[in-house]
Amino acid sequence: MLFSSMTFLFLFLPVVCAAYYLSPKRFRNDVLLFASIFFYAWGEPRYVSIMLLVIFINYFGALFIEKTNRKKLFLILTIVLNLSFLAYFKYMNFFIENINRLFHANIDFLYVIMPIGISFYTFQAMSYVCDVYAKTVPAQKNVYNLMLYIVLFPQLIAGPIVKYHDIADQIASRNENIDKVYRGVLRFIGGLAKKVLLANTLGAVADEIFASDLQYISVSLAWIGAVAYAFQIYFDFSGYSDMAIGLCLIFGFNIPENFNYPYISKSVTEFWRRWHISLSTWFKQYLYIPLGGNRISKFRTAVNLMIVFFVTGFWHGASWNFIVWGLWHGFFVVMEKLIAPDTQKKGIIRNGLLHCYALLTVLFGWIIFRAETLPRAWEYIRKMFGFIPNRYEALDLLYYVDGQELLTFVFAILLSTPLAKGFFNASGKLKSAGIQVFALLLFLLSSVMIAAGTYNPFIYFRF
Repeated sequence: MLFSSMTFLFLFLPVVCAAYYLSPKRFRNDVLLFASIFFYAWGEPRYVSIMLLVIFINYFGALFIEKTNRKKLFLILTIVLNLSFLAYFKYMNFFIENINRLFHANIDFLYVIMPIGISFYTFQAMSYVCDVYAKTVPAQKNVYNLMLYIVLFPQLIAGPIVKYHDIADQIASRNENIDKVYRGVLRFIGGLAKKVLLANTLGAVADEIFASDLQYISVSLAWIGAVAYAFQIYFDFSGYSDMAIGLCLIFGFNIPENFNYPYISKSVTEFWRRWHISLSTWFKQYLYIPLGGNRISKFRTAVNLMIVFFVTGFWHGASWNFIVWGLWHGFFVVMEKLIAPDTQKKGIIRNGLLHCYALLTVLFGWIIFRAETLPRAWEYIRKMFGFIPNRYEALDLLYYVDGQELLTFVFAILLSTPLAKGFFNASGKLKSAGIQVFALLLFLLSSVMIAAGTYNPFIYFRF
């Protein structure tokens, strides 16, 4: 069930909110747990059992880690079991296809369908057992509380990835109040508008250009397609994260931010401090630091970073494009680590050049990420620099981009910077009547777009 669907907005969410706040406090976790399982089963009824099995494996794994002397053995065993689910459901097709291609084999296999959200809830489960092993938190004795942590519907499908120690106390006891609900509603509406009004509009432009014969489009259109996709994936995913954070606030939870204006970065390293923050911090805490981080040598630091970015790319999907995309970012992060540019120094020209470098690096990375194959990505980049001539008359810009879409580009540029946030801070209190009216208009406009059945994909459901 998409957050940006009529079923969720006008049926599921109102019913859950009413049931939650009409229930006594001691039953509110039960309401959320039932609603979360129903939410997941709505789209994936066949795979609810897989998710529950993951939960019970980690529940008992953590108890064994805490109660026995063979803590490391049970930690490794639990992590291996978690990764086994990912290996089978997410990567089995990829592994067998590449084995067949590499060794000219003909291994028959059933095409495995990946359960929605498996990458997110598996990583959350692993963070729990790692926290228990590190004695950051005690093992959860109440299996329903652990279940709620993993299946909580606002962030079940696409994050943010919430580490157990960040939310354990809130599951046991939290304060719901009208201020949290108000802020949560505004945050949810802002995320919904990002998704429906910006990401969907620009995504339609990107899809049409990327699907075109490169001999028909001009160099400028190739660049517009790449920029449109960069904005699509940002507003699609950050909008979903905003909706998740807003929904959690409505039910009394505070979960970490997931984006912090990544397109204002002046280095690739800074970009990863601002993009998908929950995934970056997960890999830092549970992979990079255990590998040795930057505490050993420059060479080992570089190797550790490349391992992390290889895994980051592979986490996004079973495709060589994602692996190369991860290594692309890893290469530049390592280079920045060795060169150590000081992005804090002032200077308009210097900072402008650094900003352009970071944006172009990220943009070319998105082409690798978006293209169906690596050769297609390379051809698209060549087209952007005019190395693929037009054999036919190039289609006019307005064939792909009309006035509404140009206006959407303008809003996308503004909203990808802190300018809008600064405007709201300077224009008055969050609870002003103007903000409320504006939020209502955004919600109504988004609802109309959804009801009209316009283009409404969600990129991160693939992961």
